[in-house]
Amino acid sequence: MAVTLDQTIAQRERSRLSEFIGSQTFWVLIAVILACLFLSFATDSFATAKNLYNITRNVTFVAIIALGMTLVIITGGIDLSVGSVLCLCSMVLAVTMHAGYSIEVGIAAAIGTALVVGAFNGVMIAYLDFPPFVVTLGMLSVARSLAMVASNNTVVFQFGPDHDQLLALGGGAWFLGIANPVLYMIILALLTGFVLRWTRFGRYIFAIGGNEHAATLTGVPVRSIKVAVYMISALSAGIAGIVQTGWLGAVTTNIGAGMELQVIAAAVIGGANLAGGVGTAFGALVGAALIEVIRNSLGLLGINAFWQGTFIGGAIVLAVLFDRIRNFRQSE
Repeated sequence: MAVTLDQTIAQRERSRLSEFIGSQTFWVLIAVILACLFLSFATDSFATAKNLYNITRNVTFVAIIALGMTLVIITGGIDLSVGSVLCLCSMVLAVTMHAGYSIEVGIAAAIGTALVVGAFNGVMIAYLDFPPFVVTLGMLSVARSLAMVASNNTVVFQFGPDHDQLLALGGGAWFLGIANPVLYMIILALLTGFVLRWTRFGRYIFAIGGNEHAATLTGVPVRSIKVAVYMISALSAGIAGIVQTGWLGAVTTNIGAGMELQVIAAAVIGGANLAGGVGTAFGALVGAALIEVIRNSLGLLGINAFWQGTFIGGAIVLAVLFDRIRNFRQSE
């Protein structure tokens, strides 16, 4: 019996739907929705417009960096330096604008700094075969130290003649009352999702994470792709730093401290596999959303904020356990 084109398309759509329902990302999304519903009934403050606005805005900084981190994790790598890179790029932006330069020059300096840091990480890992953990752990310390040197370890809160423009960039709401950081996050997520799903570069990333040796034998430019991926990771941290500077209106040398753990947690909870070869842009957003809902709910429920690490760590363990169980069932 001949199969029509419409039947083939319908079958493919059903397989994609079933694949999504069986994915870790789907169940984390369900957990986020159930948590939001529970908190809406358990507290009077969660479902308010102000609190939801704060949640959506706060989640963006982790989510933006998690998008870049997901690409790194898909290749089988890790980037521990993103929190410090955020701090360094924020400080470069602040110091440059404080010196009287325009916002365009400040943003260019911050973006350039991020790309240089990412290129350094990528070259050390891809061409000199240094372990990603070691290189990025070292950069974690170096980048924050450079931020201290750039600012003499002081708080920068005056951004020169374009001060108000920077605050509007990070703290404004230019479209339908939606916070600007949320708009940036959505645009970057769509771009990342498109790259991963529809471009040759995205296919190369998955190929490297799936089997790097096989990817090399099939002609994938593994080294250059790895360098590009670490540059994208650092760039995402730089973008988040620029946006967060405009939102906070000040930069200190402890900004972004410990953020790398939240970012990695968001990516892993959202379905990225630390062994490589698996990950999605949507999963990064869902993982970041779960972390922010957990953080927000602790205060509303009167739970000590020190429990945040326990809940997030437990979520990571459950996410990895879910992945292991799924892989075990598929191997049977």
